[in-house]
Amino acid sequence: MSTIRDVAKLAGVSVSTVSRFLNKSGYVNAETERLIKDAIEKLNYSPNEVARGLAGKKTNTIALILPDISNLFFSDLARAVEDVAATYGYTVIFGNSDDQGTKERRYIETLKKKYIDGIIFASNTLSREDSEMLAKLGIPFVCLDRGPSEKNGSVVRSKNKEGAVMAVRHLLDVGCRKIAHIYGPQDLITGKERLNGYVQSVQVFEWYTPTLLEPGDFRIAGGMAATERLLERHPDIDGIFAGNDLMAVGALKALQRRGIAVGCQVAVCGFDGIQTTEITTPELTTIAQPIYEMGAHISRLLIKKIEGVLEEDRIYELDVKLIARDSTLRRKVPNEQG
Repeated sequence: MSTIRDVAKLAGVSVSTVSRFLNKSGYVNAETERLIKDAIEKLNYSPNEVARGLAGKKTNTIALILPDISNLFFSDLARAVEDVAATYGYTVIFGNSDDQGTKERRYIETLKKKYIDGIIFASNTLSREDSEMLAKLGIPFVCLDRGPSEKNGSVVRSKNKEGAVMAVRHLLDVGCRKIAHIYGPQDLITGKERLNGYVQSVQVFEWYTPTLLEPGDFRIAGGMAATERLLERHPDIDGIFAGNDLMAVGALKALQRRGIAVGCQVAVCGFDGIQTTEITTPELTTIAQPIYEMGAHISRLLIKKIEGVLEEDRIYELDVKLIARDSTLRRKVPNEQG
């Protein structure tokens, strides 16, 4: 780890001159500035890295980087992170990346200068390069759903594929005979594993065709548009499994606009277990992730890493559960009675 003395030696100036340059606390001529800047670049020197290493600075502050705070899944997760962090004496700083790698990188650059003790990434844009940089700086981090590589960083996620299988089994159990799937972005492990679970569950049936798959974007509007496209291709579908609750809400809206009775004619199941599913009409069946538990678990993991008691990184998978509500309450219609 480079020190301010190393920079001063390479630049051929005094430590106090480097300090004045870094803190902008006095005059440094242009040529000396150039020499100091060159030395800093060659040594990959970070003032805050040195402060952390030499002064042992610790602010009891952690950061939580979210992809979309407007999604109730992430607001519920943030609540748990903040609650647990507070019990250990930590304050949480929130950042919304909007699923943009460049925005997330700006957060990282800012946070590493603020003596942050650790970072939770609930976004999906952390790159391998950024994770290696954080490791080099000695800033602990943990990830929700996926890390930047299979061997780098502890990860907390739910059993996504198992949950998708559970959703399809439930739709079959309530009498569905042609089930479509609105899947999430395939660059996210959540979207990919839930799609895999659906395909694994239905590919044995004669009615299955890849045209029963339709992409969404984990948002309400995406679920609505996907449902419209599915109904155009397959007006006889009687079940929809949406890859998250927001897309499932979109499916409800699209079906209702067409005058299709949700539950009776087409059953709908979502995934996540956000609070919105309790106030839709009809209330939405969902595969519920233990959102609060996930936030609490990931907070404890990060604090253990900060305090040096977590020895190795690993993936932690939490159980999901089916919450059956009216959106999959199938009632027999007259021509089905016998």
